[in-house]
Amino acid sequence: MKGALKPDAAAAMVPQGASLMIGGFMAVGSPHRMIDALVERGVGGLTVIANDTAMPGKGIGKLISAGLVKRVIASHIGLNPETQAKMISGEIDVELVPQGTLIERIRAGGMGLGGVLTPTGLGTEVEEGKQVVEVQGKRFLVETPLKADFALVGAWQADYVGNLSYTLTAHNFNPIIALAGKTVIAEPESIVPVGVIPPDAVKTPGVLVDHLLLRTH
Repeated sequence: MKGALKPDAAAAMVPQGASLMIGGFMAVGSPHRMIDALVERGVGGLTVIANDTAMPGKGIGKLISAGLVKRVIASHIGLNPETQAKMISGEIDVELVPQGTLIERIRAGGMGLGGVLTPTGLGTEVEEGKQVVEVQGKRFLVETPLKADFALVGAWQADYVGNLSYTLTAHNFNPIIALAGKTVIAEPESIVPVGVIPPDAVKTPGVLVDHLLLRTH
């Protein structure tokens, strides 16, 4: 089986100060066993790139509560008052990025592109300090690519060679962050023989996945 790891072994791979892309939307589709293992290990100084920081005690919110996160790049933190308080106190540096821009910056990082041109944010605080270019008479912000040391992916199924499928809203950020992490750790709900996942249901091919997280029960 491809790169199979228990959660504690996977967490042990993540060093102090690592950058993590984490899938999920308000913790739906997040790799919960991996997050718990990181909290248990207590490695800190992390940069988290994700849609949001969920809520206290849930998903990425557990990393926030544990004081393990130094920087957040996300589209919103509105439902996690702990993230807000730590941002105000200066404990966490928060970069808020419009949701569509965020996922396209991650896609650009994964595809090896030089960035994204978008009109979103022109004339607002988002524009401050960024390059603006004109294309066919229209102005665009240049948004730089995002990559990370690790992409932590929550999936529905994986097969023995690492092909992944997702269900419902767990499709959110997971397939895209799998492109942009130097090391990709996938946490499936189940691991099945090759062929069980229909080819057209494979959203992340196994060639992108370095490790599969085993269930501990």
